[in-house]
Amino acid sequence: MSRAAREWVWECSASRGNARLVLLSIADRIPDEQCVAWASLTSLMKRTNASRNTVRDALVALAEIGELEVLGDLDGPQHSTVYRLPRTAAWLAKVAATCEDDPEAYVEPLATSDPVPELDIERLRKHGIWRKTGSESDPRRQNLTGSDPNPSRQNPTPARVRSRPPAGSDSAPQNRSEPKVNRRYSSSGAADLTSAGNWQLDDASLSWAQQQGHLARLGEQGLEAADAKWRHHRDTWSPRSTAAWAADWRSWIAREHSPTPQRPNLYALPGGTTTPQTGMTRADAHMAALLAAVDRRTGTE
Repeated sequence: MSRAAREWVWECSASRGNARLVLLSIADRIPDEQCVAWASLTSLMKRTNASRNTVRDALVALAEIGELEVLGDLDGPQHSTVYRLPRTAAWLAKVAATCEDDPEAYVEPLATSDPVPELDIERLRKHGIWRKTGSESDPRRQNLTGSDPNPSRQNPTPARVRSRPPAGSDSAPQNRSEPKVNRRYSSSGAADLTSAGNWQLDDASLSWAQQQGHLARLGEQGLEAADAKWRHHRDTWSPRSTAAWAADWRSWIAREHSPTPQRPNLYALPGGTTTPQTGMTRADAHMAALLAAVDRRTGTE
């Protein structure tokens, strides 16, 4: 029956472009002459290779020309939207009535006065289409899969979203396959961020430096100098969490060279301090370090 529905769309539909492609995708799912089928917005996007907004606009255009109807009181598998092609159903009913006595009889083109057959809800159940839950007249659904009873309806296709036609915010579908929002810079996480200068050296990092032998290798003054140099180089970095700064500090200390008498401290500044003066540019700091290395006595003079 989907073939007859597709032929009507190809030959008689007034839709154009993406709207016709969406209508063909729905017509391809029609199981009988009632021309009712269910489809999720995601499946229509996948079949037509179109964006979400394009499919929504196509559904609105089809509804405006009267070739697509949303059956809001019915649900498909996974609460997918149920559609009906009313003009197609009227055409198939007219063909069946005309060719009942003479299969070769000529069928007049469909007119606006041709009625649309009434729906038989009971027949739709075997296709996975039911009345929406909450109706008192809705009997308990049967388990058509042969498996153990399950309160949730079986999903014959891997529909992953709950979709509705574009009719406002209440009917907007929720695409659960979309990636979650990155909450790295949310208001709750921003309170835990700090700069390298404000980061406090914790006991765990000091214990790590002692256990790994870096404290004995560098000495207390060397460790303080390495810490000051790390803070100077990380001063322009964007704020991070305390755990991130601790990991970066440990990596820096592990790479720090041990001071030797024959090797001048190129990061030392004139005056015997290893802490860069405030307001110094990078070029000034390098020049001061070179001057300190030239002025320092190595014992070979």
